[in-house]
Amino acid sequence: MVIDGVKVTADSDITDQEIRDIVAEELKLWKRRGKDLASVQLSIQDDEIEVKAIERSPIKRIRRITGYLSTEDRFNASKQSELLDRVSHM
Repeated sequence: MVIDGVKVTADSDITDQEIRDIVAEELKLWKRRGKDLASVQLSIQDDEIEVKAIERSPIKRIRRITGYLSTEDRFNASKQSELLDRVSHM
């Protein structure tokens, strides 16, 4: 499931409300740290909920299309089309 853009996996014994509360709290913590939360894994360990939070990678792929160097989300329609038409030579 995805809550507020965060991928969540949880044991079936954890209620939906508990999941939502934990994710909301984790989002607040990560926002205070200035980081993006990618996913949360919740599991039951000895009558407690164990939380594993994973950071969204700040690394972005930069591409070069006909001399234009940028991330794919900033390419116009022509550059995106050119990118899709590329052939891999590996």
